[in-house]
Amino acid sequence: FILAALLTLGLGSVAWAADTDTQTVNYEVTAINEISVSGDPSDLVIHTATAGSQPDNATDATTTYAITTNGTSMKITGAIDEAMPEGLTLEVNLAAPTGATGGTDVDISSATETSAADLVTGIGPVAQEGLTITYTLSATVAAGVVTSAEKTVTFTLTDGSV
Repeated sequence: FILAALLTLGLGSVAWAADTDTQTVNYEVTAINEISVSGDPSDLVIHTATAGSQPDNATDATTTYAITTNGTSMKITGAIDEAMPEGLTLEVNLAAPTGATGGTDVDISSATETSAADLVTGIGPVAQEGLTITYTLSATVAAGVVTSAEKTVTFTLTDGSV
């Protein structure tokens, strides 16, 4: 019995040799450039004017956008699928994410994919949502009566340094 106890105590103090190995972990983060909109704005309908003045503008600020980018010097451009009819002007105002420049009305009436208008510039790494999109439609009396029509507005998040 004493011999068994001594062996147990003796084995308890024996150091076991450890075996180790290593692995190499490769990693990277690629460019992330995402933009999304909340939905379509309400119809922009011009139906009033003050006598002696051009028609009153129609405005909508019910939609928002979200942006995630890990880039620097990024920008958001805006374009429509086809130029607006004569006498009509479509402007868009994107609230700028933190650290960027924007938040001004930009005429996109003739901005197509080949001539997109800069809406927000100087965008650095950011993840932000709930940024307001405001549309303003204006018309001159020369536009006359314009039947209901639609335009597709495309927002593009791209490298602003080129």
